[in-house]
This record gives sequence, C-alpha cells and structure tokens, in this order.
Amino acid sequence: MGHIDVSAVEYSLSDGRVLLNDVSFRVGDGAKVALIGPNGSGKTTLIRMICGDISPDQGSVAITGGLGVMRQFIGSVRDETTVREILISVAPARIRDAAAKIIETEKVMNEDGSEKSQMAYAQAIIDWGDCGGYDFEVIWDKCCTEMLGKSFDEVAERKVNTLSGGEQKKLVLRALLEGPEEVLLLDEPDNYLDVPSKRWLEKVIGETKKSVLFVSHDRELLQNTATRIVALEQGVNGNTAWVHGAKFDTWHEARKARNERFAELLLRWEQEHQRLIDLVRTLQVQAASSPDMANKYHAMQTRLRKFEEAGAPEAPPVEQDVKVGLRGGRTGLRVLTFENVAIANLTEPFNFEVFFGDRIAVLGKNGTGKSHFFRMISGDETVKYAGNFKVGARVEIGYFAQTHSHPEFEGKTLLEILWETYSLQLGPAKSVLRKYEIDKQAEQKFTSLSGGQQARFQILLLELSGSTLLLLDEPTDNLDLASAESLEHALDQYEGTVLSVTHDRWFTRGFNRFLVFGADGQVYESPEPVFDF
Repeated sequence: MGHIDVSAVEYSLSDGRVLLNDVSFRVGDGAKVALIGPNGSGKTTLIRMICGDISPDQGSVAITGGLGVMRQFIGSVRDETTVREILISVAPARIRDAAAKIIETEKVMNEDGSEKSQMAYAQAIIDWGDCGGYDFEVIWDKCCTEMLGKSFDEVAERKVNTLSGGEQKKLVLRALLEGPEEVLLLDEPDNYLDVPSKRWLEKVIGETKKSVLFVSHDRELLQNTATRIVALEQGVNGNTAWVHGAKFDTWHEARKARNERFAELLLRWEQEHQRLIDLVRTLQVQAASSPDMANKYHAMQTRLRKFEEAGAPEAPPVEQDVKVGLRGGRTGLRVLTFENVAIANLTEPFNFEVFFGDRIAVLGKNGTGKSHFFRMISGDETVKYAGNFKVGARVEIGYFAQTHSHPEFEGKTLLEILWETYSLQLGPAKSVLRKYEIDKQAEQKFTSLSGGQQARFQILLLELSGSTLLLLDEPTDNLDLASAESLEHALDQYEGTVLSVTHDRWFTRGFNRFLVFGADGQVYESPEPVFDF
C-alpha cells in the first residue's frame, strides 16, 4: 500500500511572505483524506509540492507506492488534446516516456524514411510493449467503454474538448483507479459533475483500496467520503495545518472548541504576563527606597525574562470574515409566470409560477436546459423558446453566471468595473471589496482572479444591484466553505426571490421548492429534492 508524509513543510512567496509554516500530516495506507482551506491558504502550492512541481524551503514530502494525479483542469475548449494523450498524461512516467518516444521516432521516420529511422521506430514499439504499454491500452479500453460507451480504439483520437467536463473527470479518474499507483491526489474531482456523477465519485473513492488525498469544497462529498480532514488555516506567521481525525459533520464544532481553547490559553498567558510586569514595576519602586527589596526585584526580573523566553502559546488561526450582504426588496406576488414554455431542443412545454419569497432549487443532469432557462429569464435573446413567460411588477433580475462569463469585464480591473457600473470611488470600492476579502485584488483584472474570487465578486455585484430576483447558476461551485456558508446566511436574510441551479446537495437543504429538469425533456415541480434522474 502507499502513503503520503508531509513533514514540517515551510514555503515562502517571492516577496518574502511565509505562505506555509510547519505543515505536517500523513495520508496512511488506504486512507481517504480531504484537504480543505480558504482561497489563498496554500492548497495549490501544497498540491504542487506533493506532485513534485516545486520543492519546500524546509521540511519534506515523501510518497511510497507511486502517485497518480488528477489536476483541477484536465482539458479546455482551446486545446487539441486527444483522449489518447490525456490518458497517457496520467499514466506512470515509463508509459509517458515510451509514448513520447513512439511519437518522436514516427515523426522522424515519416520525414526521411531511412532504414535507421525505421529501426528506431520499430525499437520504440518494442519498448512500448516491454514497459507495459499494451497492458495500459487494455485498461484504457475498459475505461472508455465504461465512461464513454465506446472502445479505446474508437475514441483515442477524439479531442478532449468535445467531452463534457464531467466526462473528462470521470474518464481520468477511472484510469487512475485502474492504474498501478497506490496513492491518488485528486484536485477538486467533483467540479463539473452532476449529482449522479458525484454519487459515483463517492462510491469509487470509498471502494478503492488506494490511499486518496482530495481537495473539495463540496460538503456532502466531504461528509460521505473523507475519514479525516486536513484543514489549512491562516496564521500571522504563515498558514498551518490542523488534522481533524473524524468526519466532516463534526469538524465545525471541533474546530470551534479548539480555537476557543487556544484563545483561552493565550488570554491566560497575557494576563500572567501583565501580572509579572506589574510586579516588576512595583518591586522596582520599592527597591529604589529599600535596599532590602533589591533581591526580590532582581528575582522577579529573572522570572519575567524566563516567562517571555518560553513564549506565548499558539494563537487561534485567523478567521475568514466574508460578509455577504444581499439587499433585495418587495415585489408583486407573482414574480415569474411560465405558460407552455418549451426551450428549443431541450424541454417539452411546461407551466410554472414563481411567487415572492420563494427559494427554488433548479435540479437536473448536465445538459437538460437549466442554464438555458436562466439565460432566457435574464433576457438572453440567443436562447430560442416557444410559449410565454412574464416577469412580475417591481422585479429586478440579478444573474450569477456559472462560467463567470462576462465579456463586458474583459481587460478591466475590479476598481474599474465598480466605478463604471456603480460609480464607486476608490474609498467605497475598497471598503466593499474588503467585505468579500478581495480588496487586495482591487487592481487585478477580473479574468486573472481565481474561480472563488470571481464568484465572490459576482455576488458583491448582486449586493450592489439591489436585485429583487436572484438567478444563481451553481453559485457554490468555486466558493470555499466559509464563503458558501456566508452566502447561505445572506440568502436566509434576503428579502426577495431566489432561483438557483445547483448540484450542491448541502446547499439544496436551504430551499423549499424544487423544479426538476428531467433527462426526457419533462420539467416538473417535486415536493422533495430529486437527484436520481
């Protein structure tokens, strides 16, 4: 079996700031461990260390049993990577090297056709077999058949950008599970997965005998899969790791109790420190007027010095303080009315009414028309539909886009967007950005932000807009735990109507109506959340 040992790791950024400070944890044989933490806490840096992309300034990372890695981003709409190439990329180094040699020698052979180049190509083919390449092709055939419904030979040259994000993730994960590596590192494996696929993910992680370290913000996945939580926590002297050796549902209370204990110990130390300082000062005055007190004064000075040299106990971690606020306002009773609406090539005609104050979760598999539905409501004229829908009186629509796609923000910083959209000058702009913990990114371009930062900025724009109807398309997908919980609290207090497309089962618990987009094109209301489509 395999394991990961991270021991006393320290790492500083190029500007000298300490990012990771004395980070230690272990992923034991067969363990399922989740790595969580706020955006910017160092998760990506730590993952890169485990992968061997960078080295710690101090400390060490040790892995036994081989490491299989699934990166957060596998393919993109811009690249020309094939299914064959993506599967090779997650294979062991010997397979990657042998495949690269075949490509190289084949290219040379096709260019000059010499006997030497032909012999080199033939040797590369032999080496492919000797290193186990054909055995991997059998594995890949099984993966492609299970995940894509076609053999490896049929899809090997298919471009990865023609697969959905979920198909890409599931294909790579299945290949890693079937491979020889005994340790898997999965960076946000649940992104782009609908609920049935997330349940599949939970099942295969739970069943594998491999050791698994995964990064996720999906609270249901954390609860159902992780047997231990490693939390990166922000500190004034760099971020540290705390290991919670139980399930996610006990993590919050355990963390709260731990932080309260740290705060209590620090308070007691500070009180004792002040008491000793006061005693030294008192004895100093007494020693000045009475030589007999000099020995007591020097003894107390020594005691204070030793107390300070021992140092204060560990301070509680710096708490995230994202303050989501959504204003809203009263509208007419009927917010949205749909009469025989059918979204072209996606849904059958349906009728539905939305009333003021509703909290409606829009559920369904990927590709069933949920995002098109929101775009239609928001006024996107590229969405073709039949039937009629009506927006009620005093309804102002605020739209959170799943892809964070805002061409109007292209090339603009956050300050520029806030000035152009809401005439916010530097002071007020910095103030509202600070509420969402993105004030340090004020002069960054929107497109350069992380997914979580873009999501928080979008929510900030909703707050400033005062929209009375919120259309939220997968709002928690990129939010860290504290930000997602702050959003949930804000929605509880929000005076208005909320519709949200979501595959986040934990988030869904806060809704009271459920609109389901079925795989057969039927759109219907369910009294309970529906996740088996």
